[in-house]
Formats: sequence, structure tokens, C-alpha cells
Amino acid sequence: MTLDRRSILFGGAAGAAFLAASTPGFASALPGPEDFNWVNVRHFGAKGDGVAIDTPAINRAIDHAAERGGGTVYFPAGTYACYTIRLKSNITLHLDNGAVILAAAPSASGGYDVAEPIDPAYEAFQDYGHSHWKNSLIWGEGLHDIAITGQGLIWGKGLGRGDGKDNWLKDPNGPGTGNKAIGLKRCRNVTLRDFKILEGGWFALLATGVDNLTIDNLLVDTNRDGFDIDCCKNVRVTNCTVNSPYDDAICPKSSYALGEPRVTENVMIANCFVTGNYQIGSVIDGTWKKMPPDFASLIHGRIKFGTETNGGFRNITITNCVFEDSRGLAFETVDGAMIEDVTVSNITMRGIIDAPLFLRLGKRMRGPAGRPIGTMKRIQIQNIVSSNATLLPSVIAGLIDHPIEDVRISDVYFHHVGGAPAAMAAIRPPEAELGYPEATMFGDLPATGFFVRHARHLEMNNVEIAVAAPDPRPAFRLEDVQDADFTRIRVPKAPAFALDRVTAFRNSASGGMKDMWMEGPVSGTF
Repeated sequence: MTLDRRSILFGGAAGAAFLAASTPGFASALPGPEDFNWVNVRHFGAKGDGVAIDTPAINRAIDHAAERGGGTVYFPAGTYACYTIRLKSNITLHLDNGAVILAAAPSASGGYDVAEPIDPAYEAFQDYGHSHWKNSLIWGEGLHDIAITGQGLIWGKGLGRGDGKDNWLKDPNGPGTGNKAIGLKRCRNVTLRDFKILEGGWFALLATGVDNLTIDNLLVDTNRDGFDIDCCKNVRVTNCTVNSPYDDAICPKSSYALGEPRVTENVMIANCFVTGNYQIGSVIDGTWKKMPPDFASLIHGRIKFGTETNGGFRNITITNCVFEDSRGLAFETVDGAMIEDVTVSNITMRGIIDAPLFLRLGKRMRGPAGRPIGTMKRIQIQNIVSSNATLLPSVIAGLIDHPIEDVRISDVYFHHVGGAPAAMAAIRPPEAELGYPEATMFGDLPATGFFVRHARHLEMNNVEIAVAAPDPRPAFRLEDVQDADFTRIRVPKAPAFALDRVTAFRNSASGGMKDMWMEGPVSGTF
């Protein structure tokens, strides 16, 4: 019997089984991975013993596949100690089950690629880590059609956090130091799917100027940021779990790191779980060990848009996500950019340690001189459940003469611990116009559910505010708000509203309250 590749491939599994049973030596005739443009890193000298530095062999395998026009570089089970792996176009890295790419600690004999120089004219517009990609465990620039797939693990054990808190590292940004698991700059058609990341360094993923980016089914258990998606277009983040106690889990940005403002747009985040309260590694190993109680004030682990906001955000959808023991959902523009056309739906939150929702338009203005103050408009939020959040209410805070506009919130239930002291109801928070945007930036706030200041065209429908313990603060505090429309509101007790310079205020069909229409401007409690 004559065997050829076509008869084997088109014969299918049943044909292969028949041939294997009837043909001596058939198994050895089956095509191996390299016959299908799969390149095994062990064939290029990688040992996978966790001791030998396998980077040269892996990069040779990548070069070999690229010279053939592309293909899959295959990591069989084993631990591959590495410094910088340099991706190329048309290359997939596939990590088999049991395969670990281990970031080795830099030493006198080897280290990571040196961070590229940056134009000093815009170096100060973002943190150091946002401006460098080469000093990563896996790195690529100007590439197309690349992927990392498989059930394996990327372990950034030897990566720095970028903050000098590494025991073995004197200079977190020095030569030979790596501080990102994956760094991508100006790439297109990128897929990251199915693998796990443990201790990803400053960023488990820094993607800057990456278009057509798919991140699917990753499990990330990391010591700072999970995904930083910066100046990117057409992004899908789906089915991911991110535990990031010390920093943010999923963090779109729009920095000046490319030397120009570039909008982050057409982004969907769906079916994800984010948290900041599990010991690093315990999510991957399935033990789910909580951080100690005294860690609560340090918890991060949220979805946050910002703080770097030079280019802005546009066409954003977040849906079907779970927040547990983390900070809340944040949209921030403070460097002169816009946030517009956003939908948020079907979110459950539990144990939020600050504001469940934080919308902030500020004027830090870290960027080129002369830029106008940014804008935030057309935000729709619906079907949100939050339970056992701390005392801080949700915040919608613009600037005098620069309000947040066109916010609609519907079908939500926000439950807080309550129990604030009586004096908190009388607090008048500072403007903090130049401050770093964070939900705690105004200090304690005089509302249990929502603190809204400098806003236009606000609509809330079917909103319930609840507290576990009696609280003297009103559910809603509105300051300098124009055109506020409330329908079907439920609150723990009267007064429901504290108003200060509010015009065109309406409340109707709300339990225990009379319908109200006030042209204003009006101040008082109702």
C-alpha cells in the first residue's frame, strides 16, 4: 500500500486507524508537527529543565519559522527558563499543557533586552513602564498576525514590578531588567488565548497601538496590572479571570507613549471575572486563599479606564462581568481627552472597597501644553447589582464649566454597609481639580448611594439604594447639576435627595415620595 500526505489527511481519524491496524510501520509515517509548519523548540536546543537559559534556542526556532513564511513554535511540556523572547510576524507560540515559560532572574551572565530610548519631549507624560516594551519576557514591535495560545503557563518569576519592591533587584528599570510578561507595540491582528500568567511583573500585558486584538480565556494571577490596553483599536477581552491585588485587573489607557495622542476605541470587555483579594497563585492552583483582613485598604483588581488619557476612549462596551473584593468600575479622563459612547450592562459586584461606579472628568493635564480640558458624555449603565460596598458612594464628578454629560443609569441595586457618623452628612468635599483621579480623592462623601457634581442631562430609572446599617446621609447628593430626571427610585429613608444649585429636577413614581418638578435652581433636602 502506498501512503502519502493527502491520503492520510483526507482519510480522517477512521482512515488513519484502519491504516495503522493494517499497515506495518504506519505510525512512523504519520506527519509530525513540523510537517504542518509546527516548529518544536526542543529541536533547536531548548532543554526545558528550568535551569538552562533556553532563550537562544527559542529565538532560533522563531527565526526558522519566520524564514519559512510563518508557523507555530511549539513548547512541549517542560519549564523553559528565558530572558527576552522576540516575536516575529506570522508566528504563533503554542504552550502545551505542562509547558512553562519561566522568566529568569537577571544575572551577571545574562538579562533582558534593554529598554528602548524615548523622546524626552514626552517621556514625562506617562509612567516609565508605559513607554518601554523591549524589556519584556515576550516582546514584539511593528508585527502582524501573531498569537500566543495553549494551556501552558507564563511565569514572570524573575520580572520586576517596576517599583523597587523586588528583593533581588536594586534598579527596577536598569539594564538587563525585565518588568513585563508580554510587551507589544504597533502590532495588528493579535490573538492571546487559553494560557495562564503568574506574577506578570509591572504589566502581565502591555499592548500599545495594537489593532485587532483578541484576548480570550486567559487566567491571570499577578503582582501588578493585568492587561494594559493602550492606544488600541478593535479589542475583544472575553472569558478572562484576573486576580491583581496590588494594581488594576483590566486597564484600558490612551497615553502619549507613541509620541502622539491616539484614541482607544471599539473595545468590548465581556464575561470576565476581576478581583484583588486572593493571594497570588491561589487562583491558578485552585486554593482561592484570601488576602489577610488588614490588606483590605490596598485592594485593587478592578476594571479602570485611565489614568493616562491623552487620546481618549470611544465606543466601549462592558457586559456580563463579575467584580469581587475589588475597587469599582472607573472611567477617568484628566489629561485633555474625551470619553464617549459607552455602554455598561449586566455587572455583579460584591465587596467593593470604594465607589462601585467612579466617573471623573478632571484637569491634571499631563501632556503637551495648550490642550483643552477633556469631555465625558453619552454613558449608559444598566443591570448592575452591588452588595456590601463600603461607605463611599458612587461618584460622578466633572468640573466647573466642564460638566459630565448625558449619563443614564437604570435597573441597578447598590447596597452599602452604611453606619456613617452624623457629621458626614454635612461634609462639603473639595473640588480637587488637579488631583490624581481615584474614588477616594474627595475624602468622605455626604451620600449613601450617589454623589454627583457638575453634570448635565442625568437620568436614573429604577434605582435602589440600600444600607446594612442606618445611615444619616441622603441617598443622592447633587451639586451643580442641570436637567436631572429620576424615576422609580427606592431609598432607605427620607430625605432621598440633597440638592445644591440643581436646575430642571424631576422625580416621579418613586416609592414613598411625591412626584416633584422643580425648575430651580434649587437647594435643599427632599
